[in-house]
Amino acid sequence: MNNFSDGKIYPEDPVFLPSVLVDVASAMTLGGDASETASSQFRGVVGKKPKTAAIILAGGSGERFGHEGGKQLVEIAGRPILSWSVAAFDAVEDIGMIVVVCPPDRTDEYRERAIDPFEFVTPLLMAPSGSSRQESAFSGLEFVPEEYAYVILHDGARPLVSPDLIAHTINTLKGMVDADGAIVATPAVDTLKVVENNCIVGTPDRRVFWNAQTPQVFRSGVYRRAHASALRDGFVGTDDASLIERLGGKVLVVEGKRDNIKLTVPEDYLMLAAAVDSSGLMKG
Repeated sequence: MNNFSDGKIYPEDPVFLPSVLVDVASAMTLGGDASETASSQFRGVVGKKPKTAAIILAGGSGERFGHEGGKQLVEIAGRPILSWSVAAFDAVEDIGMIVVVCPPDRTDEYRERAIDPFEFVTPLLMAPSGSSRQESAFSGLEFVPEEYAYVILHDGARPLVSPDLIAHTINTLKGMVDADGAIVATPAVDTLKVVENNCIVGTPDRRVFWNAQTPQVFRSGVYRRAHASALRDGFVGTDDASLIERLGGKVLVVEGKRDNIKLTVPEDYLMLAAAVDSSGLMKG
């Protein structure tokens, strides 16, 4: 822990340094020369026989973020949030196609601002989002040909995912023939409480709890059956893995990083900006 001059105590994590805890509006002016550095971080590549299709979910309205036009096109280091996620998947050799799921009335805007200005080499399609995350995932899945053995999903608003983490997650599943999926997650670090009627009724052992993130990868056949079952039964899960879990499938966990932040509320932007700054991308 660090005690800074403002009298507050911050964890030893660059995400929480007081130098970045500034007004959100001013933070959103990040850009400049850093965009050139960012664009050179990942180099697109497609293998000879890719077996994985990527679905990037960018259909959220961004109401909680409170930014006109939503969060997917908010820029950091000179480029839209969404383009960072696409770039990471574009740099993974086993990814043979990318499906970006976005609001149908904004497809052209998303493509013009977050796709076309960048030199992605992986074939890319746009799919219409649904009224829920699960419907959007299913919409993207319908654009994936049967030839792909694996489907990997990612939140478009998690721009700091790395190609190495994506590839490692895919390879973790490939290496376990009896597994149906693998997801990125981080161990819970806070004390958890079970609360009923505003009263604590229990304190579970946090060592068994993990915070689920994306990417999440699944064998495509199992994932298709899981969606069909959920649709038939009216089940709505909170993430893609939950669809597999309810069928008794085996889903592995790959430990991720805390800076794999999902942009949801304005405060997240400050943490995201700090993570980018600490990574050196903002140094141009």
